Amino acid sequence: MNKLTPIIHELKHHAPFTLFGACTGIACMLIFKNMSNETSLKLFQVFHPAHVVLSAMVTSGLYMIYKKKTSIIMLLIIGYFGSIGIATLSDSILPFFGESLLGVAIPAHANLHELHETEEANEPENHETASIDEHEHEESEIHLHLGFIEEWYIVNPAAFLGILIAYFLPRTKFPHAGHVLLSTWASSFHVLMNTHRDLSVTILFGMIFVLFISVWLPCCISDIVFPMLFVKPGEYKPHHHH
Repeated sequence: MNKLTPIIHELKHHAPFTLFGACTGIACMLIFKNMSNETSLKLFQVFHPAHVVLSAMVTSGLYMIYKKKTSIIMLLIIGYFGSIGIATLSDSILPFFGESLLGVAIPAHANLHELHETEEANEPENHETASIDEHEHEESEIHLHLGFIEEWYIVNPAAFLGILIAYFLPRTKFPHAGHVLLSTWASSFHVLMNTHRDLSVTILFGMIFVLFISVWLPCCISDIVFPMLFVKPGEYKPHHHH
C-alpha cells in the first residue's frame, strides 16, 4: 500500500489535465467532423507514429536510467513492446471499443434509408456482385486499425527511432503533457475515421469519457506508474512536472 500511495497521488494529479486533453480531442472532432474517413486515417498515421516515438523514448530512457547495465537486446525488447503496446492500446484498441459501445460506426437509420434508395436507383444487373459489395460495405463500417501491422513500415521504425534516441539521451525528459495530447489526437482521429453518424451531444459526452480513459490509463501507466515502481516509499517526493 505504501508503494501504491504515491502512484494514486500522481494519477489523481494528472486526471484534470488528461480531461483537458480529452476536451481538445473533442474540439478536433468538431473542427474536422466533415472530413472524409480517408483523411482522418492519414492524420491518424501522423499522430500515432509520433506517439510511438515519444512512448519508446520514455520507456527506454527510464529503463536505462534504472538499469545501469543492460544489453541492447533487452533494451530493444522493452522499448519496442512497451511503446507499441501502450500506443496501440491507447490510440486504437480502447477507442475502438468506445466506438462500438457508442455506435458511431453504424450509420443512422436515415442514412441507411438514403443509402438503400441510392442503391435501388443504381441497382446493377449482376445481383451477385451487388451482394458482395454490400457485404464488403458492412465489414468496412467499423475497423480496428493496428498501426504496427497495417503501417508496419512507419510505426515499427518509429518505435526503434525512439529507442535509438533514448540510447544516446536516456536522461532527456519530455513533458507528460505532450504525451497526453499526442495520444488524445491520435485516438480522436481513430474515432473519426470510423464515424458514420452525426456527432450528437450525447455521442460527444460519451466520447469525452472514451478519450479520457483511452489516454489516462495507458499514458499514466507508461509515464508515471512504471517509473514509480522503482521508487522506494521513503524516497518519494510529490512533484508536478514530468
